[in-house]
This record gives sequence, C-alpha cells and structure tokens, in this order.
Amino acid sequence: MTTFALQKQIQKFMSFGQRVIRFHEQLSYSGSALPEGIGVINPFAESTTAMDNLKAFANRYLDDNNQRRIILGINPSRLGAGVTGVPFTDTKRLVGECKIPYNGKPTHEISSVFIYEMINAFGGVSDFYSRFYINSPFPLAITKTNPEGKQINYNYYDSAALTKAVYPFIVQSMGQLVDLGIATDTCFCLGTGKNASFLQQLNQEHGFFGEIIPLEHPRFIMQYKSAAKSLYIEKYIRVLGAIDRA
Repeated sequence: MTTFALQKQIQKFMSFGQRVIRFHEQLSYSGSALPEGIGVINPFAESTTAMDNLKAFANRYLDDNNQRRIILGINPSRLGAGVTGVPFTDTKRLVGECKIPYNGKPTHEISSVFIYEMINAFGGVSDFYSRFYINSPFPLAITKTNPEGKQINYNYYDSAALTKAVYPFIVQSMGQLVDLGIATDTCFCLGTGKNASFLQQLNQEHGFFGEIIPLEHPRFIMQYKSAAKSLYIEKYIRVLGAIDRA
C-alpha cells in the first residue's frame, strides 16, 4: 500500500476535527520561489501557540463526522489566523467568542469582527461550525515588505508572478481541504472580485465543487460599507441558510 493510500485509510477513522488538525500539522509551503520582498508565514510551524489554539478549536467545535460546506477566504491575515491559527479569528474573538484561552499579545482584525457578528446572528459558534468550515485556497499568511521595511498583509492574487508561483500549492491544498470530508455541491467564496474570479477559473480546471457562490468580503464590508453591515449579515445568513437547508 502506498503512503497516500495508507493516509486515506487512516483518515476514515478520524473525526473531521482530527483531519483538520492533521492537515495543518503537515502544512508546509514547498512551491516555487516567491517574488522579492514577499514572504509566507506558517504559524503552525513557527508558533506552538497557533497549533495549540487550532487543536483546542478543532476539538471543541469540529470533533464529529458532520459533512460541512466550506467557506473560502483569500489567505490568512498576519493578525488573524496568522497569530491564532484559526481562520478569520483574531485573539479577541478566540477568547471572547470561541472561549479558548490566549495569553499572548492581543490582536484586532476587522474581518474577524464581522464574521463573528454574523456567526452569532446565524445561531452561535457551535451551531455555525457544526455546518460550515472556513479556510482559504492559500492557507498560510502572505506578507510583503513595504518601502519603509514593514511587513504588511498581501494577497495571493496581488501580483501575477506570485499567483503563478503559488498556483500548484493552491491546487494541492484545495484537494486536501476537500478530502477532509467537505460537501462538494457548493463552495462559498469571500470576495466578489479577484478571489471569486480566481476560484471560478480554478474550479473550471479542476472540478472541486459543483458551484461557487461569492459573498462580499468581510474586510470590504467593514471598511467601505459598515453603515450597511446589518444588511450584509442578513444576506450571509440568507445565502448560507438556503444552501444548508437544501
């Protein structure tokens, strides 16, 4: 039996949460060299705290065999999952909403604020995560060094050279995410612009999902449409709930 086949056999006896932990334990960027000034943060390899947080989260909210639908962001931010290890979850939401202890430097990420307000309106953390799983096509944080020498958040699609370099890794990661036990009829995409366009094209080439449904990205909502935040939360709940009940 090949190593791949053996791993598939082992996964059959693991809960969804255990498979999520295993995915992140083995996560390592090994693709092409990145353009100058761009780097990858792997919090699961660089920080025992991030891995401990992820394990606590998975054991609390994902330790079952429910088939979940996936919600895909872009790539983790350095102040959200780049610190906590939990997608779209900054340290404040990790402690306050997920009830997972954290003793490091507190971080605030506006996308996380929207996501957890939406989750609470949906029915709460436990109910939401029993039905949905959030991750990203590129599941590690990307940073760029600006002219002042400071690291800032960067997206996998922000330069053609970067997208080309990480494309094989994205394809590999997407296949592994689906293999966690994700429902493949529908995928939700956070972002109605470049992220949606990329994922639609990726899906046409590789057939991961039957349909990809874009939703406005939480950062866009909080930064440019905050006055209408409640309307966007209602839209999320309506769209996610319609598919979940189907």
